Amino acid sequence: MASWSNLNTQDSNSPLMEQLIMFHDHTMMIIMMITITVLYMMVSQMMSKFINRMLLEEQMIELIWTIMPAILLIFIALPSLKILYMIEETNKPLISIKAIGHQWYWSYEYSDFKKIEFDSYMKSTNELEDNEFRLLETDNQIVLPFNVQTRILASSSDVIHSWTIPCLGLKIDASPGRINQGNISMKRPGLFYGQCSEICGANHSFMPIMLESVNMNSFLNWLKNY
Repeated sequence: MASWSNLNTQDSNSPLMEQLIMFHDHTMMIIMMITITVLYMMVSQMMSKFINRMLLEEQMIELIWTIMPAILLIFIALPSLKILYMIEETNKPLISIKAIGHQWYWSYEYSDFKKIEFDSYMKSTNELEDNEFRLLETDNQIVLPFNVQTRILASSSDVIHSWTIPCLGLKIDASPGRINQGNISMKRPGLFYGQCSEICGANHSFMPIMLESVNMNSFLNWLKNY
């Protein structure tokens, strides 16, 4: 029986995801302030008997409720633009790998070193071992070192897929005939999971992504023994 800890999403493992979480909290605080203010004004209007049925306009209040939303939008837009530029920034990656989407599995290529190619299929339920996750485990996972800037190149051989690992703040559309890129910068070792997040057909929900983060020595040993 799964514990409650297994039902939670994974903690952030990249500076980009931490920035996205901070932006989410920042925006939610603004939304809460707006909601509380509007509720207060609604209740105040309903409870107050100081009304003027002959009132037709009030230019000052109209000026205020036009300027205030514009200021709030600026407070939301500035950090949002900053994160958009961070997502697109590529800082001299040391490793590049390629992910190719198929109906319905992923294949990977490590072309910076020796020619390594493999397919990654979801494990069926009867093949799962203890403490493994249904619909998330794969027979072959990506292995990458942490604290190393890595570039992921995503493409597709048939329809549009989306290579996504939430705890890394990474979502790249894999389109046929195109190559899109994203950045991976992990801070700690571990196993991290994702799924195709573009509706790509009947088995869309059965093409998971599994990434193992290791130290550099373990990564070099994996390359030698592959």
